[in-house]
Amino acid sequence: MKRLFLTSSAHLVASHIANKIKLKSNNKLVFINTAAEIGETDLSWMDNDRNALIKAGFNTTDYTITGKTETQLRKDLEQYDFIYVEGGNQFYLLKMAQENGFIHVIKELILSKNKVYIGTSAGSIIASSNIYPTYRPEKADKVNLINYNGFNFVDFIVFPHWGSEHFKDVYLKQRMSHAYNADSQIILLNDYQYVEVKDDWYKIIDVRK
Repeated sequence: MKRLFLTSSAHLVASHIANKIKLKSNNKLVFINTAAEIGETDLSWMDNDRNALIKAGFNTTDYTITGKTETQLRKDLEQYDFIYVEGGNQFYLLKMAQENGFIHVIKELILSKNKVYIGTSAGSIIASSNIYPTYRPEKADKVNLINYNGFNFVDFIVFPHWGSEHFKDVYLKQRMSHAYNADSQIILLNDYQYVEVKDDWYKIIDVRK
């Protein structure tokens, strides 16, 4: 069964997801931080996400897909029960995934080997079939993508951090005007929400309710 948890801010929903999963004894989670490798100076938000996952009961190991071969990725990642993809620059993340075959590996792990996918922000965006609706020239144009095709796990795209003051200008001055067309099936997630996916079924959950 395909199982995903797509979040906006993992540190605010990690314990809720852990309760939903009903964690057992080992709970090995790989924390893929590739998207935060460029353009980020203050990474306190990533520390918050990692700490929340650990507190929730996940046995967490940091990892980057950058510089790995497809063979290395497959060997390294198949030992984990949970594949967590952190936020940051989704265009850079996709570029790295295109270059080394990570897209093939992640599809095998989630669709064939029943690993659980947890994404936050960029990690949730890239689970869609195409990340172009989130296009931002200052981020996308630096990485020269082959295309904007994501992991294609879901038929919608998550727009994270909805309602956040920090991202207000991104949405009002860039993202909404760019994404406003009939072809984009968009889910706007605030930082207290996540999308739970089981095969073709999904539900938006607000942890405050």
